[in-house]
Amino acid sequence: MFNVVLVEPEIPPNTGNVARLCLATGSRLHLVEPLGFSINDRQLRRAGMDYWDQVDLMYWKNLAEFEHATCSPVRRFWLTTKSGQNYWDAKFRQGDYLVFGRETKGLPESLLLSDRENCLTIPMTCGARSLNLATAVAIVLFEGIRQLHFHRE
Repeated sequence: MFNVVLVEPEIPPNTGNVARLCLATGSRLHLVEPLGFSINDRQLRRAGMDYWDQVDLMYWKNLAEFEHATCSPVRRFWLTTKSGQNYWDAKFRQGDYLVFGRETKGLPESLLLSDRENCLTIPMTCGARSLNLATAVAIVLFEGIRQLHFHRE
C-alpha cells in the first residue's frame, strides 16, 4: 500500500510502534541506517514487536542509497516541521513513500531544499516543536489510506 521510511531513527519504541502500524496497514517499512539502537533491542520488542519477522521490512545503508534506489517515477514525500504545505493537501497514491527524519533533528535541510514541492507538514499550534514520531507516521499514513479508500483515481 504505502512505503513508510524512517531515516536514522533513534528511539526503539517509536520504531516498534511504526512497525506495528506498517504491519496493520500492509505498508512496507524502510529503515535508513545508522539506527540509534539494535534491532534486537529489548525496548523494540517491548513495543509489541514479537511479530517483527512478519513486518515487510527493508534496510538501507544510508540516505544516499535510499534516494538512489527510489528515484523517479516513485513519489517521495518528506515530512518536516519546515514546510507550509499541509499533509492533507497531498494527493496520495498507492506505493508513495512517506519519509520521516530522526527524532532529534528531522530530515537534512539540504534534502528539504532540493525537493520543496514534496515537503509536507502536520500543522501544530504555536509553541509546539514536534510530535512523537510514531504519532506523526500514523497521522499521515492513515490520511493516505483514507484518500485511497474514499477517493480512488
